[in-house]
Amino acid sequence: MSPTVRGADLAEAARVAAAALTLDAPEAPDLVRRLAEPPAGRRWTALATDGGVVMTSVSSQDPEVGHVDLLAVHPSAQGRGHGRALVRAAEEWLRGHGVRQARFAGHPPCYAWPGIDVRYTAAACLAESLGYERYHVAWNMTADLRADLSVEDDLRRLEQAGVTVRAAGADRSAVAAFVEEHWNERWAWEASNATGLHYAERDGRVLAFAAWGARPAWFGPMGTAPDARGLGLGGVLLRRCLADQRAAGQKSAQIGWVGPLRFYSRAVGARAERVFWLYRRDLA
Repeated sequence: MSPTVRGADLAEAARVAAAALTLDAPEAPDLVRRLAEPPAGRRWTALATDGGVVMTSVSSQDPEVGHVDLLAVHPSAQGRGHGRALVRAAEEWLRGHGVRQARFAGHPPCYAWPGIDVRYTAAACLAESLGYERYHVAWNMTADLRADLSVEDDLRRLEQAGVTVRAAGADRSAVAAFVEEHWNERWAWEASNATGLHYAERDGRVLAFAAWGARPAWFGPMGTAPDARGLGLGGVLLRRCLADQRAAGQKSAQIGWVGPLRFYSRAVGARAERVFWLYRRDLA
């Protein structure tokens, strides 16, 4: 008999996630809360069995694509078909919302992981047994927060060039507008909803930004306007954010969904570490 699936209680979902997601246990409850507070207009749901939870959503970019955002089964309930039942229930919910393809892949800007961490091997095996195909690879880098994160000399150099570096307060509208203009609305949402946000400006014009905690405990996103590159703003803003994360009690920081390996390696000695497989399956 298949496990019964019902609407999830988010407090119970957070408890299950903390027990099941051993690689992410400290922030697992925050992941559940973050996924339950997505950008306005996102269609999503959380479903549960006794000891298991799945959170799923419809893509805001392509309404025919859906995402399995989080899947967790408490260790005491594993091996009973709960994970399979939850994925099938998520697929059925997605079909009911017009979705034609389901993915185990991050749904920016509000996501838990880029895909399935390869070390969650049972989850990858489940996805493949259900007919999901691996179609992409993503990775994180890890920054050791015992590194030298000082920026005083850089701040003096930038000040001489007329550039000021600031921590954003409650009003992040100017920075968010800059991010949306140069990148996209997804990054703008992350900048607005991040735990910490630092930016550089000159003559009242935002030049660069860096954020952390939009995805709980991770660094990113960050970016510099094309005409401001070469000033070293990225390295300064990166170290300011990492210093915040260290002050918050973290010993290391994940730099999520990395593109430029060389930049982070040179700036703070970060190393490529977490690898994620992205999966998809047609539902039609």
